[in-house]
Amino acid sequence: MWKLKVGEGGENPWLRTLNNHVGRQIWEFDQNLGSLEERKQIDDARQQYTNHRFVNKHSADLLMRFQFAKENPSASLIELAHQVKCKDSEDVTEYVVTSTLRRAISFYSTLQAHDGHWPGDYGGPMFLLPGLIIALHITGALNVVLSQEHQTEMCRYLYNHQNEDGGWGLHIEGFSTMFGSVLNYITLRLLGQGVEDGGGAMEKGRKWILNHGGATAITSWGKMWLSVLGVFEWSGNNPLPPEIWMLPYFLPFHPGRMWCHCRMVYLPMSYLYGKRFVGPITPTVLSLRKELFTAPYHEIDWNKARNLCAKEDLYYPHPFIQDLLWATLHKAVEPVLMRWPAKKLREKALLAVMEHIHYEDENTRYICIGPVNKVLNMICCWVEDPNSEAFKLHLPRLHDYLWIAEDGMKMQGYNGSQSWDTSFAVQAIISANLFEECGQTLMKAHNFIKNSQVLEDSSGDLNFWYRHISKGAWPFSTADHGWPISDCTAEGLKAALLLSKIPSEIVGEPLEANRFYDAVNVTLSLQNGDGGFATYEKTRSYPWLELVNPAETFGDIVIDYPYVECTSAAIQALTTFKKLYPGHRREDIDNCIGKAVKFIQKSQATDGSWYGSWGVCFTYCTWFGIKGLAAAGHTFNNSSSMRKACDFLLSKQLASGGWGESYLSCQNKVYTNLKGNRAHAVNTGWAMLALIEAGQEIMGVFNRNCMISYSAYRNIFPIWALGEYRCRVLQAK
Repeated sequence: MWKLKVGEGGENPWLRTLNNHVGRQIWEFDQNLGSLEERKQIDDARQQYTNHRFVNKHSADLLMRFQFAKENPSASLIELAHQVKCKDSEDVTEYVVTSTLRRAISFYSTLQAHDGHWPGDYGGPMFLLPGLIIALHITGALNVVLSQEHQTEMCRYLYNHQNEDGGWGLHIEGFSTMFGSVLNYITLRLLGQGVEDGGGAMEKGRKWILNHGGATAITSWGKMWLSVLGVFEWSGNNPLPPEIWMLPYFLPFHPGRMWCHCRMVYLPMSYLYGKRFVGPITPTVLSLRKELFTAPYHEIDWNKARNLCAKEDLYYPHPFIQDLLWATLHKAVEPVLMRWPAKKLREKALLAVMEHIHYEDENTRYICIGPVNKVLNMICCWVEDPNSEAFKLHLPRLHDYLWIAEDGMKMQGYNGSQSWDTSFAVQAIISANLFEECGQTLMKAHNFIKNSQVLEDSSGDLNFWYRHISKGAWPFSTADHGWPISDCTAEGLKAALLLSKIPSEIVGEPLEANRFYDAVNVTLSLQNGDGGFATYEKTRSYPWLELVNPAETFGDIVIDYPYVECTSAAIQALTTFKKLYPGHRREDIDNCIGKAVKFIQKSQATDGSWYGSWGVCFTYCTWFGIKGLAAAGHTFNNSSSMRKACDFLLSKQLASGGWGESYLSCQNKVYTNLKGNRAHAVNTGWAMLALIEAGQEIMGVFNRNCMISYSAYRNIFPIWALGEYRCRVLQAK
């Protein structure tokens, strides 16, 4: 059986940590674990998921929940105890709400790890696991890193998330794309699946690929992965010259000015492209050359393939100016850089790129900013030296990205959402004003928040490495990861401040004032000139840089844009802080809040909504918009922005009384209900929180087109909404 292990790794000499691995979550297989009954319970859950995989594509995280239920025997009793049902015709009394809250908080406390965070599934994207398997195949480490049980569960995951038409999508909810289909088909083959395996699933997958034009029509990221594997020619790729890293920083298209996720992915890609690296040509690779294309491999026009992209994948078509740029680089510049004497410049650029790769690895303890650059950096370290310490340090951190549920084993979109979820959970529990009953839960969460704050900036000259200050920030996941994020810092600061108001005998000692000051300092430093807050850094270049965005699948990824969600979180944190510390940088804080409010108001749509970039979608962001304005003193009565926002939310309320918004809202930028006009607890929670915040009584996405699972949200936001309703509506009457 599988077992989730939290905060472990100290015995491994190849693991580095700042805080004894607080927040680290990895899955290990123990063949001696579990009774026959427990194993049957898991097998039944897996079968149940597979039987209904086309109806409900998200896991319920049952393997973790079964484990925690066993470790906390009271969990099953809590689920049954004190159930209070309220009929549609009955009033929702304070007794009913309080009883439900007590039960919900008690149950959610049983899912808390011993280090204070709430583990959970952060999967969803279908292009992450393929990168891992290709990297391990190339480096010969597949069977070193992954046991047979790992590989079996990965195959289960890929088969479970194959669409009915035989293809795979960009994410688990998505329609089939060439990017998803080719990469996941290849992954199954590299994991040992034959061309006729999977009860016909492999044949269906191959048929989908060939019927839609073959692998030459894969996206640019896919072309890169296939070229590294040896199933595509580098001449079929648009250029990714490493020399761009040697250009002067004042140029608006210097990679140091790009969004950090964008530049950290294109950094190792440019190294592999510059070297034209190709992995070992194995029998499986040679077979894939025959399986994936509609023409014989040696007859493919690779120059034509550079700009081919299946219509299913074309979310962001290349503008003409971009095609002209790539053609010029491909035909005029690259041939020069590949030959002496200009080849000396290429070699110098490759050395510079590797310096940046090593810096990123070392400053994230080899976790890296995300799963894509994690495996690409690992390949680069192996290409540089297969026996290097850097490559060996990469291997154990791969497990930080793996998560298993009843749908199989996946690679997550981050090494978890530990800090983010814990900050929200704390605010949700405190909102109920029942903290004396859940002091142990809050104390553990408080310790986690204190242990997860980033205490030092990254090493060296931050300007040279294109880094922002991070001392005082909170990351999305763990302190070992360490990248600072504006809204994670704001939510962490807000949670820590709220906890500091509760007696220390209940929740433990508060953070020292200097650590609050550090968090405020990094927050203020992240505000842009327009008043908005981006994610990791200030916006460093211009939106027109999207003209050279080569990723057909993702939109708005080249620069770090300001977002309403991040801006609202900053306002809320700073207003909370100045109430408790009114003398610290008061003028700076007031100016920051004033500019941020104007940004939120300017970003509001004419219908009263705000478009969400980090959650689904208009409901999520409208909650943030209202929260930010309310924190700055705006109410339903004194603000037209608040009234318009409330009118928007009320116009989307379903006949059942709830709200239910589809991920299609993010993709199409038009509010779309869930299929069948179903209500959803998380959407309903967001809407309730927004309306209550506005004084009117009454779930994750990134890069506009890719969805991700926040498994904790189904617990956090219903608790939060009911807590606010109890204290601010029922008790106010």
